[in-house]
Amino acid sequence: MKRALMPAPLRRAVRGWFDSRYISLADHRQDIKDTLREVQTLGREVTGLRAEIDRLRAQVAKAGVDQAQARRWDDAHRLAQETAVAMDGVLQNEVLLWQAVDRLPGGTSTPSPERSSGGSA
Repeated sequence: MKRALMPAPLRRAVRGWFDSRYISLADHRQDIKDTLREVQTLGREVTGLRAEIDRLRAQVAKAGVDQAQARRWDDAHRLAQETAVAMDGVLQNEVLLWQAVDRLPGGTSTPSPERSSGGSA
């Protein structure tokens, strides 16, 4: 590194530029401490959630859920997921449809009740 004489205003401007571009060492240490504290908090929450899962599993095992009921729950869960995926597809197709309608030259002559912003149809 070489040293050179610089006018004070130029030195202040350069230091200000560096200070604005880079985080200070103290700020960096504080960010690390904050992040470590947050990671520790999340670790405690995960530990608590694992304990809750173990408690619920033990409760289910003690209650003795029969296989038929478990299959019905699994089927209901599967059907709910399939329905959600299908509805998502329907909504995406509807958005694509209205985007295509909006791109038509001249647009639509009468707005549909779903797309109108006011009153009832």
